[in-house]
Parts: sequence; structure tokens; C-alpha cells
Amino acid sequence: MNQQQSICSQAREKTRAKRAATQVFSFFTLRAAAFVNCAALVIACVFLFVNGIGALDIEFVLDSPREMMTSGGVFPCLVGTFLLAAGAIAIALPFGVACAVWLNEYGKQGPVVDIVRLSVANLAGVPSIVFGLFGLAFFVTALGFNVSLLSGILTLAVLTLPVIINTTEEALKQVPRSWRDASLALGATKSQTIGRIVLPSALPGILTGAILAVARAAGETSAVMFTAAVFYTPKLPESVWSSVMALPYHMYVLATAGTEIEKTRPMQYGTGLLLVVLVFAMNLIAILIRDKMQKKRLA
Repeated sequence: MNQQQSICSQAREKTRAKRAATQVFSFFTLRAAAFVNCAALVIACVFLFVNGIGALDIEFVLDSPREMMTSGGVFPCLVGTFLLAAGAIAIALPFGVACAVWLNEYGKQGPVVDIVRLSVANLAGVPSIVFGLFGLAFFVTALGFNVSLLSGILTLAVLTLPVIINTTEEALKQVPRSWRDASLALGATKSQTIGRIVLPSALPGILTGAILAVARAAGETSAVMFTAAVFYTPKLPESVWSSVMALPYHMYVLATAGTEIEKTRPMQYGTGLLLVVLVFAMNLIAILIRDKMQKKRLA
């Protein structure tokens, strides 16, 4: 009997040791992956900063391109990028939240909901160039919007929609079911419960999805090069029917299609650094708004 207990004890010790070794290896792998990602981000940002800080001054930010874009600044590109990203989020966020609410709160489990979820998951993995070609075929050509700010906004809205839907649905799932039951038990309707209990509680997660969507919309090149962005225009957009310049496309043009690529190298790095700063600023503002609203809700 004692020998049998000893064998069992040794087996348990071996199992614990194996689990401990597996846990150590897993945590090491996760830390290594996180370190590699952070290091890559830091290296890219430092590289852009070192090579682009010399071109980044007041004239570069507030002036228009001149002399076949070999001098001047990127102010029209900056304004165009901001309008495209802000307009896309303004359209995609309400539709994305509404779709997520339907999927999580109203949609009955079945083939329809499964097909919608599968479609959203597939859209999230579609390359941006496909969205650009879709925008060209549908918004620019079929609807007759031409290459304009409106076509670019609508294309980016479609592109960012899956991100918002997925993050919003996950945020809604984190709201305890008991909160819904308590609201309904007090006499509130389902729509009142969703509007006054569920959505405010899920707001931080919803804003997180909006932040991710802003970052993706502001940095897209393929989705706007066919629908909104043009090679050069010194004027700011006068309406949604005007074409615009955009920082990602401007950087692409300078690096591949310019007349003096080597001469514009500092402008390329400066444009990239400015794009990173713009995305960081937009994300920072969204994060501050999210944190402020969350603190206000908890107070």
C-alpha cells in the first residue's frame, strides 16, 4: 500500500513539474513575443523620428506642396487625412454599434445570425485593396460620386465597420446578464435597458473599437487611392464632392512616382512621421474621452 502511494505521489510530482515547465515556457514565449512587437514599434518610430524630424517644421505642416512636390509642405494632405478618418468613423460607428446590438441583444441564435457573424469575420480579413476596388466600382462609378471625399469616406467606413462590430459585440457580452434582468424586473423595456444600462456600461469597449478603427482609417492607402486621393491639389476640399490629398498616398507618391525621389526623401520621412503623430494624437484624444466618460459613469 505504501509503495502504491509512493508511486502515485511521484506521478503527481512529475505532473506538477511538467505543468510548471510548460507554464514557464508559455510565459517566456508570450513575453518574447511582446518584446519583439514593442521593439519593432520602437525601432520604426525611432527610425522615422531620426530621418524625418529635420523636415518637420511649421512650414512643412502649414504649407502646400510646391515645385512638383519637391518642396513646400503637406497641409492639404493633413486636412484630407483628418477629414477621411473622421468622416469614416462618424458613419461607421453608429452602423457598427447598431449591428452589434442586434447580433447580441435581438438576433435569435440561428442561421441568419451565424451568416452575419461569418460575413463580418470575413470582411475583417479582406485586404484593403479589395475595399478600394469595391469603392471604385460602386461609389465612384456606379453611384457617380467620382473621385471625391465622399467616396473615400464611404469606402473607409465599410473597411472599418467589421472592427467596430467585433469590438462592440465583445463589449456588450461583458455586461452581466443580471444587470439586464434587474432593469427588466423594475419595469424597463428592452430598448430602455439597452439604451440606459447596456450601452453605457459597454461604452469603454465601444470607444476602444472606434480608436482601432480611427488608426486603420487614417493609415490606409489602397482604400483611398482609387476613391478620394489625387496626385496633387493645392486647394483644400470645398465640399464632399471635392477630391483630396492624403498623407499615406502622398508618401506613396513621393517614394514611387515622384520626379526626384532621392531629393524628396526627407519629405517622405517627414510625411511618415507626421502621419504617426496624427494617428497618435487622434488615438490619445479618443482614449482621454473614453477614460473621462468611464470615470464619470463610475462616480
